[in-house]
Amino acid sequence: MQLINIGFGNIVSANRIVAIVSPESAPIKRMIQEAKDAKTAIDATCGRRTRAVIITDSGHIILSAIQPETVAGRLDKDITQEEI
Repeated sequence: MQLINIGFGNIVSANRIVAIVSPESAPIKRMIQEAKDAKTAIDATCGRRTRAVIITDSGHIILSAIQPETVAGRLDKDITQEEI
């Protein structure tokens, strides 16, 4: 099982990630609000601005304070290291 650091000591299983998106668009904002209402949102921002939204295969939405490119880079780096 691979784990990805999503900032501030928070870690997510790489195998469960479906998408990493920016929170700027209206559909993503709506998705975040619906997840909060359904209690399936996990806020891992530690009080900072949400910069990345991680969507999991279980339907949970994880909010992160680091850029989507950074999360994707960490995901890609860990997958590459596993193949070696």
